[in-house]
Amino acid sequence: MENETNNKIITRAKFLKQCLSGGAAVMLAGTAGYLGLRDAAAREHVWQIDPSKCVQCNLCETSCVLKVSAAKCVHTNTVCGYCDLCGGYFRQNVKNLTTGAENAMCPTGAIQRKFVEDPYFEYTIDEDLCNGCAKCVKGCGSFGNGSLYMQIKQDVCTNCNDCAIARVCPSNAIRRIPASVGYSLKA
Repeated sequence: MENETNNKIITRAKFLKQCLSGGAAVMLAGTAGYLGLRDAAAREHVWQIDPSKCVQCNLCETSCVLKVSAAKCVHTNTVCGYCDLCGGYFRQNVKNLTTGAENAMCPTGAIQRKFVEDPYFEYTIDEDLCNGCAKCVKGCGSFGNGSLYMQIKQDVCTNCNDCAIARVCPSNAIRRIPASVGYSLKA
């Protein structure tokens, strides 16, 4: 009978230990809940580049926290004229309009050129090769019809709460918008 009475008595140390472990469990559950809600809220909004404000500064390539930037060149095929001389594909003042790397604007070969019919070529972007340097976009805007533009690809972006590219963008072209809005397209 004496053992039963001793087991029912809670010492101060035992009481404090139980309170602290219970409090820690409540804090962990609260923190996990907060992080879950925060992550859900972050997924409701995404980072996006406004093509009308982008100045092709090359900071998308160098400032993204990812090894290869989530900002990629996008092509508005309906606007593209399927030109022989593409300002986004060829560097300025090239001597030969060939697919040689020395003639290409893109340092990674992300723009593919495919013959359609004389004198037209179709240009497509291989997003896996695109590093976000925006050289092709700048060339297309300067010497073409502007059908190339930059955009943050949501399937690649980690959706940081404080986008490193947005912090340094000189034209404030990057903003956070509701995910339901969709991509801003170049008109």
